[in-house]
Amino acid sequence: MKTPLRLVALFALTLTALADGPADNKAESVRRVPPEGIKISDPARAELQTGADALAKDIEALRNSLKGKATLLDLLPDVQIYHKAVDWALRHDEFYSTNEVATARDLLKRGGERAAALRTGQAPWLAQTGLVVRAYQSKIDGSIQPYGLVVPPNFAPGGAPLRLDFWAHGRGEKLTEMSFVDGRHKSPGQFVPPGALVMHLYGRYCNANKLAGEVDLFEALAHAKKYYPIDERRLVVRGFSMGGAAAWQFAVHYPGVWAAAAPGAGFSETPDFLKVFQKEDVKPTWFERKLWHMYDCTDYALNLFNLPTVAYSGEADSQKQAADIMARAAAAEGLQLTHIIGPDKTGHSYHKDSIVEINRRVDAVVALGKDPAPDQVRFTTWTLRYNQSHWVTVDGMEQHWERARVEADIDREHDTIKVTTKNVSALTLALPSGTYPFALNKKAKVVLDGTKFEAPLAETDRSWKARFYKQGKNWTFAQAASALPMNAADWPPGEQRPDCFAPLRKRHGLQGPIDDAFLDSFLMVRPTGTPLNERVGKWADTEMKHAMEHWRRQFRGDARVKDDSAVTDADIAAHNLVLWGDPASNKLLSRILEHLPVRWDSQSVRIGTVSFSAAQHVPALIYPNPLNPKKYVVLNSGFTFREYDYLNNARQVPKLPDFAIVDLNLPVSPRYPGGIATAGFFGERWELLPAIK
Repeated sequence: MKTPLRLVALFALTLTALADGPADNKAESVRRVPPEGIKISDPARAELQTGADALAKDIEALRNSLKGKATLLDLLPDVQIYHKAVDWALRHDEFYSTNEVATARDLLKRGGERAAALRTGQAPWLAQTGLVVRAYQSKIDGSIQPYGLVVPPNFAPGGAPLRLDFWAHGRGEKLTEMSFVDGRHKSPGQFVPPGALVMHLYGRYCNANKLAGEVDLFEALAHAKKYYPIDERRLVVRGFSMGGAAAWQFAVHYPGVWAAAAPGAGFSETPDFLKVFQKEDVKPTWFERKLWHMYDCTDYALNLFNLPTVAYSGEADSQKQAADIMARAAAAEGLQLTHIIGPDKTGHSYHKDSIVEINRRVDAVVALGKDPAPDQVRFTTWTLRYNQSHWVTVDGMEQHWERARVEADIDREHDTIKVTTKNVSALTLALPSGTYPFALNKKAKVVLDGTKFEAPLAETDRSWKARFYKQGKNWTFAQAASALPMNAADWPPGEQRPDCFAPLRKRHGLQGPIDDAFLDSFLMVRPTGTPLNERVGKWADTEMKHAMEHWRRQFRGDARVKDDSAVTDADIAAHNLVLWGDPASNKLLSRILEHLPVRWDSQSVRIGTVSFSAAQHVPALIYPNPLNPKKYVVLNSGFTFREYDYLNNARQVPKLPDFAIVDLNLPVSPRYPGGIATAGFFGERWELLPAIK
């Protein structure tokens, strides 16, 4: 089948139209991010390489000597990050000033000192106050990722729980591990609340804490909790500029996590910001427009109902647009956004008087702590990736990328919990320990979209849970609420499984789009066989190398890679699998092809009833792995935004939905992997929808 002319014309129009904007709107002349580094002197390079090699040997020796000493071995990333910072700068030519030679020397010295301490069974930085650099090994790709801490003088290991403020940094195209780690040794940042921990996030470089950058916060938090007493009722998320965008994102997508949020400047959505700030004539495809719902914070403004938020903008800052548009979105939900504006024509910075006012308001909120079980919860989402606020969890949606909404109220006078929903097919209500608001010997009543249920008794720790799902249009109470498996693969044998928990069903962490596979552990699977045709084989090889290189550049890790013949059952159990090639070249793809919603042979690529020539077309898709439906399988795609999108962080959002057929007749570009012959989303049971059938 020929490529639909409408889509070809649309992509051509998009590329042409962008050439009329500022320099960074020209898709045909995209500058490199991160930029090329400068040349350092040969003696300096040789000296640093010798030092990095020596530290690498120390690390390997430690790895061997600390086997069986898990507590000390877990601290190895705190040494490895110093090696990575210098090694990557050398390996990838990421020195950006001659001063960074001295920086590299200092980091190698610090890494050597930590290695020497570990050899003696010591880790003095664990009790250190002030500025401390820590690191963890990411589950996503096994990479070592840094974060910086400001540890207050009142810290003591095992002591009283401390408030923790997260700080997301601004845009920095030269913010390598080396410059980030160096900065975390030198500056506590602009906001250091007395007696609080402050965590400076690297966020995997310069992506506004999206995708793997988003996961970075939660991995860093989990790591820090092993070593520092953290009060989870006093977590604050804040940032400025690009970091302000990150703070908006974390606030509205995870409203039940924080005691308060304090975003400054930045952006809060994609289309209007690109028009106002970037002067870009934005012309998305229909599926790109839908995918904006993943990160457009304006779509989630209702979630500020349960999250105290203090926004900041300079009076004359063009990025005031972010808080202004969020204020309008909040007003549409009946909410009045607190917006501190730096006076006297303040530009892209904090005004000193505004800092005082922001701190006054945030500190007052945090002193009270987060309410673990507010009487009223208002929550909205467009995807099960973001599915929880406080004691309300959306477990199923009737249709992804349409608004789902929950309003839940505890009526203490009548021992009733009232819930209304829209576009929700499965729901969990779970009050944490100590928060059940009724008498322990009384069964609460739940009124869900007008249907009345008698809920189970609370447990004696005053925790309570009830789960509901729809059968057709009617809500049903799940009797074994405390043990009900939300994953269909774990459903007890012999028990009737409700339709909303069918074997393949979109659920949290298994709902797409393609980019979602890169928020968890993934493995690139390289083909070793002969491709069906040479052109497709060359494209797949080039795109796989592109995906690996750009994962390193943009998310600062080396992707795990294995040949198709080397993938083990343990790999299938542990990772989302990214399969490159075609059914002839990739053994694993051949093995599972009949269980995927695409048919592919030497003549054609077919999805539903639509067929394309296999000589010029390649499917890219995400789907539950038939060999392990708890994980994804991805065909022929890395993360889907490309070089053009690196130039403005508001563009760094998914560009392809659950599936696409790539047309090789149109060239690979800084925006797309070729032409897009067709693309779309699978249904809630991972089925092909009528539009593609």
